Amino acid sequence: MSETEQKAPVRLYMERDVSAPKLRPKDAATLIIIDRTSKRSPKVLMGRRSMKHKFMPGVFVFPGGRTEPSDRLMSVAGALHPRAEEALIARVSKGSAGRARALALAAIRETFEETGLLLGTKDYGAPESVPAGSSWAAFQENGVFPDLEGLQFVARAITPPGRSRRFDTRFFAVDRTAVAQEVEGILGPDAELSELDWMTLERAKSLDLPLITEIILGELQARIEAGFLHQLPVPFFHFRKDRQIRETL
Repeated sequence: MSETEQKAPVRLYMERDVSAPKLRPKDAATLIIIDRTSKRSPKVLMGRRSMKHKFMPGVFVFPGGRTEPSDRLMSVAGALHPRAEEALIARVSKGSAGRARALALAAIRETFEETGLLLGTKDYGAPESVPAGSSWAAFQENGVFPDLEGLQFVARAITPPGRSRRFDTRFFAVDRTAVAQEVEGILGPDAELSELDWMTLERAKSLDLPLITEIILGELQARIEAGFLHQLPVPFFHFRKDRQIRETL
């Protein structure tokens, strides 16, 4: 494990709120979908948050959000790569294969809820059952089994203390070919995301982004240039007092 230390960027996360209680970060997951049709200029799918949001309106982000209990119950067609599972369990209290699996499934579920994209396979037909009252019903209705095999775990970042919202976010990446189907009517001014766009990494980095998103784009570019392999180190960003720590898992 390696470690470097640097002064925390001002815009890395939300501004410090001195009145905020000491919050434990909540598990969250994000999915970066990559189109590598052009090896010279791979593209990523970015979504723009609705201007009606009080929190970060209009900024561009990857789809994602908090884990839900249903994510531990959903069946899958393919398992996580052993290297991804190993890194997801590392540096986690009560880490387990089940928790790692739930994080990966949360990334897939949140991507559907925010974009309408169903990630998985139709090779095995529809799941026989899904957790009641969850968005996983859309996978059953459209005959898509979520598939974890193609997901890479590419980064982890924890919001620093003293913020009104804190997340322990795991960033996953997957090739565009993993999209099995798209459900229309998800985007809009009243939805989580108002628009989606495929864009090169350089263009994405020029947009209005949370700084952590900009940092992850740089890490992703380096990963793609290194061959986009499961075995590559996974950067882990967290804070020690007022300093950002970058470790590798």
